[in-house]
Amino acid sequence: MKVEVQSAVASVKNLKPLFEPKSIAVIGASRRKESVGYAILSNLVSGGFKGRIYPVNPKADQIDNIPCVASILDIKESPDLAVIVLPSNLVPQTIRECGEKKVKAAVIISAGFREIGAEGLRLEKEILEITRQYQIPLMGPNCLGHINTQNRISMNASFSRLTPKMGNIAFISQSGALGAAILDYAAQENIGFSKFVSFGNKVDINELDILRYLKHDDETDVILMYLEDLVEGQAFVDIAREITGDIRKPKPIIAIKSGRTLQGARAAASHTGSLMGSDEIYDAIFMQAGVNRVDSVDEMFDLAIAFANQPLPKSRKTVIVTNAGGPGIMATDACVRCGLEMAPISAETDQALRKVLPPTSNFSNPIDVIGDARADRYEYAIDQIIKEPNADSIFVILTPQSMTEIEETAKVIVAADRKTDKPIIACFVGGKDVSAGMKILSENYVPCYLFPEHAAGALNAMCRYREWVQRPRTEVKRFRADSKGVKKILDEVKNSGRKVLTTHESMKVFEAYGFPVLPYGLANSELEAALKAKEIGFPVVMKVVASQIIHKFDVGGVRLNLKTAEEVKTAFREMKNAISTKFPQAKIDGMLIQKMANPGREVILGMNRDKHFGPLIMFGLGGIYVEALKDVVFRLAPVRELSIKRMIRSIRAIRILEGVRGEKPADLNAIAECLMRLSQLSCEQEDIAEMDINPLLVYPAKDGAQVIDARILLG
Repeated sequence: MKVEVQSAVASVKNLKPLFEPKSIAVIGASRRKESVGYAILSNLVSGGFKGRIYPVNPKADQIDNIPCVASILDIKESPDLAVIVLPSNLVPQTIRECGEKKVKAAVIISAGFREIGAEGLRLEKEILEITRQYQIPLMGPNCLGHINTQNRISMNASFSRLTPKMGNIAFISQSGALGAAILDYAAQENIGFSKFVSFGNKVDINELDILRYLKHDDETDVILMYLEDLVEGQAFVDIAREITGDIRKPKPIIAIKSGRTLQGARAAASHTGSLMGSDEIYDAIFMQAGVNRVDSVDEMFDLAIAFANQPLPKSRKTVIVTNAGGPGIMATDACVRCGLEMAPISAETDQALRKVLPPTSNFSNPIDVIGDARADRYEYAIDQIIKEPNADSIFVILTPQSMTEIEETAKVIVAADRKTDKPIIACFVGGKDVSAGMKILSENYVPCYLFPEHAAGALNAMCRYREWVQRPRTEVKRFRADSKGVKKILDEVKNSGRKVLTTHESMKVFEAYGFPVLPYGLANSELEAALKAKEIGFPVVMKVVASQIIHKFDVGGVRLNLKTAEEVKTAFREMKNAISTKFPQAKIDGMLIQKMANPGREVILGMNRDKHFGPLIMFGLGGIYVEALKDVVFRLAPVRELSIKRMIRSIRAIRILEGVRGEKPADLNAIAECLMRLSQLSCEQEDIAEMDINPLLVYPAKDGAQVIDARILLG
């Protein structure tokens, strides 16, 4: 039901009247101070909105000395924005009146729509039809509203208790309640916002529309998102990838995704289908879009304050300056675990440090200025690290000891931050004692954390993002393929009333798309099997071909290493008899005779077509343990060449493919080509719901790979 509303044809919307209105009508403004209608009007006035405000209430002449009108139709001009706070059953007619008045954008704050059931969903559909008839961009319903802190606008069109300070972070949230809590948290932490958006049920305006607006918003440098679902995965990847890496001034996106997508009924016959869940889908989407996915609000703001206030490090090389050995070691461990590098200290810096620091100091990284360090010693050490050519970021730790000058040291860090283009992050370990120093840092835009692990995590995220921005760009690679021939095979299977292709049919599909398929043939008798084996060349493998049999090994439907014609005939006879006994309902279409493959390393390739996002490609360690180990990764097709290569290297078992204990590295290029062909096949053949190649046997570098077994299911 939800998809019907969202899947209607959408176009790029002009959201300038929504975020930068010159006049606002509050329809449902109220004199009752406990009401939402009063809160929104009050926030607009107290927030200093620079445009004209029109309260709309047929039962009031004025509210807080602002004249009211009975209807939006009574306003002489056409307001840029209408904020609607009315019972849900009155909203459709109100939207129609907004259309007649040529309102340029609207927000429905009211609840009582799809979240209450069928009648609410019906109202949403009616509203959507009206907004499209009059071409009014509509946000909501069931939302908190939105805020633009920009001086020339100063608009708080929400019923939040707080108006945030101005900043360079935009926060967009599908949850109004969480949005209100975020504003409270940000006020406590002295974090400012450029834009705050609660977009609710997404009947029209969704996260893609808001991202398109923020892409060009000069006041926004960092985008935070709280999502419960996405409208369209590939469109999100496209716009988010532009924002995070392909525009003149890229902007990091940090997202929390909660809840689960409606996966729908899915065939459980493939490994890919059983391994893919909503988290895997969103991990894939965020990875391909360059989005930092986080699990908590704390982590989100740990990253946000670093991105919003510091330049990106030029490399992963960092230097720690600390006044305590234990936290210095903890910070070192945290940095190394994150993949950061402890920068070596040059001889020149070492000499300079030894001139001033006590002989008991540690002059290698982490640099320990020891416990009695006052602000001047910190200042000297930090100044030397600013000059250190090997250091591309500085990580300052302070623990509160009796002689520590907490506030003065904070001021020293602020001064250092202003004279370097190297990012500086601080960690003031403790609580009450260090709070005044942390406040100084926060007010002067130096990220400060209570614990080393949080600081290291933020620095690592900045490094990852720099690597994303500077990555080489590749395109989606296309190969010559017999797509019409494959379509014919799939149509024949559908017309026969089946959804599962036989192994023989699956091999034909993969062969048509250029996969390295071992020589094979289908035999319907002992003699034909022997002749096929001789033609292919011994040794061979025999596999039962029956659409009802998914896991052939489980019913004795596979025989390996058959070396003579007599062995093939015997295996044919015995296998047919055994399967007829164990699985009498199976219709045996024949036996697949296939060249026996040389030993190699087993990987799995797969695809599952999600009903919301389309085909997701899977890669991982293959064989019989794939579901037990679950060492797999996903990407949304079509997949670019670089993304495919990163996909391969992201599994935990990559060391096995790279070669251990004298083994030669596996042919990773052959795997990459197969994955790119699978991506193309998945996009071109929409009738396919699921696919597995398990295993794909991979040989040493430049020796290629072979498709050993395959499975295809139709939707």
